[in-house]
Amino acid sequence: MAFESLSDRLQNVFKRLRGKGKLTEQDVTEAMREVRMALLEADVNYKVVKDFIAAVKERSIGSEVMDSLTPGQQVVKIVNEELTRLMGNNPAQINNAGRGPTVIMMVGLQGSGKTTSSAKLARHFKKHGRRPMLAACDIYRPAAIKQLEILGQQLDVPVFSLGDQVSPVEIAKGAYAAAERQAVDILILDTAGRLHVDDALMAELDAICAAVPPQEILLVVDAMTGQDVVKVTETFNARLELTGVVLTKMDGDTRGGAALSVKAVTGKPIKFVGMGEKTDALEPFYPDRMASRILGMGDVMTLIEKAQETVDIKKAQEMEKKLRKAEFTLEDFLDQMQQMKNMGPLDQLLGMLPGAGKIKGLKDLQVDPKDMAHTEAIIRSMTPEERRKPVLINGSRRKRIAAGSGTTITDVNRLLKQFEQAQKMMKQMSQMSKGGRGMKGFKLPF
Repeated sequence: MAFESLSDRLQNVFKRLRGKGKLTEQDVTEAMREVRMALLEADVNYKVVKDFIAAVKERSIGSEVMDSLTPGQQVVKIVNEELTRLMGNNPAQINNAGRGPTVIMMVGLQGSGKTTSSAKLARHFKKHGRRPMLAACDIYRPAAIKQLEILGQQLDVPVFSLGDQVSPVEIAKGAYAAAERQAVDILILDTAGRLHVDDALMAELDAICAAVPPQEILLVVDAMTGQDVVKVTETFNARLELTGVVLTKMDGDTRGGAALSVKAVTGKPIKFVGMGEKTDALEPFYPDRMASRILGMGDVMTLIEKAQETVDIKKAQEMEKKLRKAEFTLEDFLDQMQQMKNMGPLDQLLGMLPGAGKIKGLKDLQVDPKDMAHTEAIIRSMTPEERRKPVLINGSRRKRIAAGSGTTITDVNRLLKQFEQAQKMMKQMSQMSKGGRGMKGFKLPF
């Protein structure tokens, strides 16, 4: 999970500060020393760390903290504000063309995820009511054009291609003309990368910019390369004047140094972050929300937005009625599981809950996708009547369900037992809400 190690270190530091009724300058100095080490170990640029610590320390030994009734909380507030400032304060907006299609040129080194990020970006704009088109300008990497065409088909987004025998400049020109004819308002150019920055790559990108001037030049970089993100950004920016950065593989970068360094060092804002492999795993970058996640304060706004995108409101209202009447069935359980899967990996969702890291056992909670697949297979191997009335499932039926789902009878028994306990819990919750009675002695089935 992004920033996991950094987040743990910082939360431990601030936990000790909150426990003190009054802070001395020495307390602040010692805390900032630990924060400094945590940031450096997270692969944050040295100069960025130095300036950050100086800014936080200067504010923390001032009257706003020393005279506060809750000095520990005030320090956390200052760190939150300084982290947000470090990453750019406000979310960076996309520059739109005054007339004609807005051109977004995706650039970067080979293997950074440009093609996938181009498709993710197209999906993002389509979801927000825009009409995107993808242009296959990478004629060098084997199967790059085919990959983009497949992704475009999956997203129902048009892909402009002239094959790999036409120059990228001519492809870009043709794509722009096609975008105008088809009333497309976002044209995303997926350009070629190299194993390293070279003159040939830069000359080609310069030529595309001259032929089809882009409103956005977004550098796609792998967050897991740490300090190299800053170096690559500086090199590309020296030739192309970037408008922003797309950080990929943020879900796999437990350190997070790139996200904290790139804006401060290069002046270029992070505009999007990739949080997974699927085409919906791209998020606009919000500095304030990211700072809250790092400090264990959660990110409720992003969680709400994910829920609004994936949860069927009508179904949710029906589910509420069923829960109140304790009529929850295995069909309902399967439906809820599908909606949770659509929202993203469970560890990412838990990271958005304020204070989730403090709950014993919750931070390390892992849900194996295989277990969820087995559960789904077992329920789908049941008849509709069995899903609604699990009490009907006798020994022979369990044997049939296990065979049909490719699992064992033990797996089927375990699921039915867990579901029975969940039903009891919901029944008690329903009674509690009606009569105000407690749930003394009740234990969750896990």
